[in-house]
Amino acid sequence: IRSAERIFHLAAQVAVTTSLLEPQNDYEVNIGGTLNLLEAIRSVDDPPSLVFTSTNKVYGALSDLCLEKNCTRYQPLDAALRTGISEERPLDFHSPYGCSKGAADQYVLDYARTFNIPAIVFRMSCIYGPHQMGTEDQGWIAHFLMQAIKDEPITICGDGTQVRDVLFIDDLVDAFLLAQANSGTLSGEAFNIGGGLGNTISLIELLDFIGTFQNRKPEIRTDDWRVGDQRYYVSDTRKFKAATGWAARVSVREGVQRLYEWLLE
Repeated sequence: IRSAERIFHLAAQVAVTTSLLEPQNDYEVNIGGTLNLLEAIRSVDDPPSLVFTSTNKVYGALSDLCLEKNCTRYQPLDAALRTGISEERPLDFHSPYGCSKGAADQYVLDYARTFNIPAIVFRMSCIYGPHQMGTEDQGWIAHFLMQAIKDEPITICGDGTQVRDVLFIDDLVDAFLLAQANSGTLSGEAFNIGGGLGNTISLIELLDFIGTFQNRKPEIRTDDWRVGDQRYYVSDTRKFKAATGWAARVSVREGVQRLYEWLLE
């Protein structure tokens, strides 16, 4: 820490499923590891600025949202929510993973407030792009593409119409750097970071994309809904845009195409 000027805290136990199997380890990594880092930062005279990667799971399953469903996706009945979920949404930790990431999220914000550490929280939606080797538990876009390329079946949990906003890695890196560059004014703030309303996709719609790439749809298997799975989550990124001018630039179609081509290579 003494030689660091900026810190990006990306390390974590990343899977809800793993947290259900090993909640103690999930706690030790996500809460204990973050607290260790915060204490190390607090120990130096000139603390480096910190960006912590939290998660949209801090808002829980969002089961109170009134949704309607068409053939490919859910959407909220409340028009106000069609701009996305804002930081004003009450926290509602769900699953051990949601609890551990949410607690770490709050520790970071409180250390900024209590100990004057320059620290910012990103509550991130789905991130994807080259160099992501996705699994069923994390990096689902990359995982779907990898399964299709290998001509292996893809498992859909739930009905496949759940919606996420997705953010290409280049756009996330831009946001990271802007946060660090503005850490003096943004410290102690949490921001919802994702592709936003212009970059939403459901699981079924991604499968359609893959079908256009390969001239055939991949084989699909189905499974039960996962604990705490949100039917609809789209980030309202207006707070961070207002603070820094940032906006996602890479469209879903362009980004998925770029990831698909990288995986083929």
